[in-house]
Amino acid sequence: MTSTLYTRTDGPLGAMLLVGRVADGGRVVLRSLSLEGQKGAAVVEDGWVRADGAFEEAVEQLGAYFAGRRDGFDLPYDEESGTEFQRRVWRALDEIPYGTTVSYGEIARRIGSPGAGVRAVGTAIGRNPLLVVRPCHRVIGADGSLRGYAAGLDRKEWLLGLEGALERPLPAGRSRA
Repeated sequence: MTSTLYTRTDGPLGAMLLVGRVADGGRVVLRSLSLEGQKGAAVVEDGWVRADGAFEEAVEQLGAYFAGRRDGFDLPYDEESGTEFQRRVWRALDEIPYGTTVSYGEIARRIGSPGAGVRAVGTAIGRNPLLVVRPCHRVIGADGSLRGYAAGLDRKEWLLGLEGALERPLPAGRSRA
């Protein structure tokens, strides 16, 4: 039986719970990263093993990201979680460049599920188990509004602000023409 490993760390968004498992070859792959108070956050279960050292690289990369010294993550993720559809959506999230945003509709088009698929895409994004490291915060409404984030819109806004992705007002008398 594969052990589930976890650690806790703090960051500017609050307490974070990182959960992983030992994959083939003995490496630890990240299964989830949740924020305290997040809708659907992981909860430590009986039998899980606290293994702070197994997550040192993830914690280091998170610290660098939050400090503005890193624009992405190079961590092994658990590729076995989620449905095939969810994994397609999550791979599309991984391709959104730092400091940019896309709409839910654009993600649906990218995975070949436009139109009615937008709602399913939104549901799959809402089930993203890797908040922050898989950038679901970069997905916004078609009208540019911030919509849906399991950890709260205030945290989504903070992450987009960190990345410089929020549209800033122009000085008086200037236009975006």
